[in-house]
Amino acid sequence: MERSKVYDLALMGVLTALLFMGQVIMSFLPNIEIISLLILLYTIFFGRKVFWMIYCFVFLEGFLYGFGMWFFNYLYVWTVLALACMPLRNNRSAVFWSIVSGFFGLSFGTLCTLPYLLTGGPAAAFSYWVSGLGFDITHCIGNVALCLVLFKPLYCLLEKIIKIKALS
Repeated sequence: MERSKVYDLALMGVLTALLFMGQVIMSFLPNIEIISLLILLYTIFFGRKVFWMIYCFVFLEGFLYGFGMWFFNYLYVWTVLALACMPLRNNRSAVFWSIVSGFFGLSFGTLCTLPYLLTGGPAAAFSYWVSGLGFDITHCIGNVALCLVLFKPLYCLLEKIIKIKALS
């Protein structure tokens, strides 16, 4: 393995650990999380490599919290976010990404209805979605606020880390 691949692997491991730690540290707050922001930033900087970080993060969560229905949601919901961000990677506007992140937070519950639709039918999916609307609104507001405040500083930090790699 050449040095740049080793560096990328180590950096992706550390950034995945940050995803996991960010989720665990903020888990006491209902649907306020930093994961959406980090995944969109990781997508901007790492492109398709973000999927390795997403799936490692989801499996770490599964090992900590158990492998329930939520686990299947997380396997595709975070992927949807990364895929939505992929063609928009050149945009550097914190406001733009706050809107994207807010929309994702608002649609999170809707995206999570798929397993309930498949296992319980439309009524189960609908009741799951309706019961979570308050959390989705909180998720939206939290995502917008965190992205407005933290996008630029985290972007600059990741940019410096990537430049350090380029110099070595």
